[in-house]
Amino acid sequence: MYQALYRKFRPDSFDEVKGQDAIVTTLKNQITNSRVGHAYLFTGTRGTGKTSVAKLFAKAVNCRNRKEDGSPCNGCESCLAIKNGSSMNVLEIDAASNNGVDNVREIRDEVQYRPTDADYRVYIIDEAHMLTREAFNALLKTLEEPPEYVMFILATTEVNKIPVTVLSRCQRYDFKRMTIETMTDRMKELSEKEGIAAEDRALRYIAKCANGSMRDALSLLDQCSAYYLGKELTYDNVLEALGAVDTSVYSTLFNRVLEKDTIGAVSVLDDTLMQGKDLSAFVSDFTWYLRNLLLALSQDENMEDVIDVSSETLKTLKEEAARTDADTLMRFIRIFSELSSEIRYAKEKKVLSEIAIIKLMRPETQTDFVSLKQRVSDLEKKVAEGIKVTAVTALPSQDPMTQKKKRPPVPDALPEDVKSVFLNWGKILRNIPFTHSALKSSLRNSDLTVKGDVLVIAFEDMFENMLNDEDNRQVFEGAVENVVGKHLKYEVIEKRKVVDFESTYPDFTGLINMDGIDVGEMED
Repeated sequence: MYQALYRKFRPDSFDEVKGQDAIVTTLKNQITNSRVGHAYLFTGTRGTGKTSVAKLFAKAVNCRNRKEDGSPCNGCESCLAIKNGSSMNVLEIDAASNNGVDNVREIRDEVQYRPTDADYRVYIIDEAHMLTREAFNALLKTLEEPPEYVMFILATTEVNKIPVTVLSRCQRYDFKRMTIETMTDRMKELSEKEGIAAEDRALRYIAKCANGSMRDALSLLDQCSAYYLGKELTYDNVLEALGAVDTSVYSTLFNRVLEKDTIGAVSVLDDTLMQGKDLSAFVSDFTWYLRNLLLALSQDENMEDVIDVSSETLKTLKEEAARTDADTLMRFIRIFSELSSEIRYAKEKKVLSEIAIIKLMRPETQTDFVSLKQRVSDLEKKVAEGIKVTAVTALPSQDPMTQKKKRPPVPDALPEDVKSVFLNWGKILRNIPFTHSALKSSLRNSDLTVKGDVLVIAFEDMFENMLNDEDNRQVFEGAVENVVGKHLKYEVIEKRKVVDFESTYPDFTGLINMDGIDVGEMED
């Protein structure tokens, strides 16, 4: 029966563990110097070797014929039993399906029994973060002071869900993601053992797709080699097997976007989907392509190692990156990063992708600083090329201060309307912009009287010149029209110049009931 590569080639010695040198060195030193602890916590993303190292460590501490570096011999009875899964001294528990307090109580009851023909009784609790709070509480005392022959190894991908009380009782080891180089070398080694002919470029692409997980990389290698069984595994074959897209497609899309060729850019997306390519992978890979372009703008000589492409491809990236700037590329990356999370649960993935592509070409649809900066840059480019740019005419302002144009005709105020002006004097003042505070102050301190259908505004001093100014006059008339909707006839006088003011201009307050006036309306 065929066995998957990641199961067939689990590390049997510490030398075969790749990408976790610091952890391996620490564990080997503990074994060779008899400083083995009682509780360990292995944390890290999937496929980085947590469970494999836990089994290897359990095998090493119980091996009767250990090597000098602490690795198990893999030939003694204990090593073979652990490898076959028949050992009673190493128990692997899946906390995802055995996460209750009763399961932990079983462990607590079992630890009183000594191991048979071994030094340690090892409990490997996989997916430890799935244990319930009650289960963790039941485990605490045993985890802190287990018998000298008991060892716990907790493995988890979500260390933030492990209680602090448990963390403080364990030695914590963080498994990091593996580099593309490490995974490529390992796959090349295993491919030779399995008789799989594969190009280095093909293996590097698989390693890139694995995103730091050795298990994912071996699973993808399994898939690709099965698709082209008996044939050499080339870069193009890997793209075909994984439903991926060649970088030339991303280059074409990028150039269409820079040229603002909407139809051409959308056609690239359509052609990709017609070939059966995965849209989520397309979005993710194009984001990485934009990231590489951003890095290619740097003049660093060692940029090839960071971007992880060939010298020829790096040259092409630099040429394309020179057509734009870093701000634009970062805007592109932000838009497609947002798209990557949106299409995960969206029904119309294609529509969202098309909208994102249009956003790349139309910065005017966004209001962030980078988009505005690009819009200005586009306008400057058009002006430099002699293309006429049509200015956008602003809508007429409702502010009476800015209404310099002739207003539409309104009916003149009747005597009753003049009374309305007097009663709403406070509202009229509030309609005068703060930029005309001097006018507003002088009007607030004026006296109002009436002469027929004309409102008389009387000032104590020469402030009447305020309303003789054309700008101030339009502001005041506009404020009146906004409140009463009529054109007011008014007269401006200086009070001290009238010999008998009260006789000449009878007080307007005598014509209405002042008790009915809201004082607040008279104040600003």
